[in-house]
Amino acid sequence: MTDKEHEGALAISNSSERLVGFLEETGLHKKDFAEMIGVTLSYVYSLIDNTIAFSTRITTLERIAVVMDIEPEDYPEYKISEEPKIIDPGIQFLKEKQHEKGFSNLDFIKKFPRNRRVEIVDLWRGALPLPLDWNYLYSIAQILGISPEEIYPYWQLRMRQYFMSGGIDLISNAHLADAMFNGAKSYLKI
Repeated sequence: MTDKEHEGALAISNSSERLVGFLEETGLHKKDFAEMIGVTLSYVYSLIDNTIAFSTRITTLERIAVVMDIEPEDYPEYKISEEPKIIDPGIQFLKEKQHEKGFSNLDFIKKFPRNRRVEIVDLWRGALPLPLDWNYLYSIAQILGISPEEIYPYWQLRMRQYFMSGGIDLISNAHLADAMFNGAKSYLKI
């Protein structure tokens, strides 16, 4: 075995062992972990198998890193994504509140229904912007103890971005936009 092959085998072993250690330490069932990172249970078994090369899929490695609360670069298999990351001020605000509450990413993700967990992971890894759906966004805010008044400005900013990307000129339609947002505030009792 060449030195390069030996280093590759060690990286595979270390990545698999690191994941196994995390799952054991947290008591996280492999099926739950699979749902959080958007893969099948058999795929998780292939990730923890030392005889099979660890995943090099960027999305999978980023999702694993979010759940483990580490940087994806901590895995030698990770290559910097060509895909731009979304740096959303609303998501950053939510992450700050999460850390203030003392929730690990795993503790936070577990607070959501199983069918929403991979979406939360994708929000946290910068693959999705702040949700447009107020009820969904507010359900995230409630878990973090954030009031509607605190999260509303981020939602309004996101809605303005959405309108502009859809071709609405918010300058020439300023009165309409103001009326819509005032109506939304009134409806939400903010």
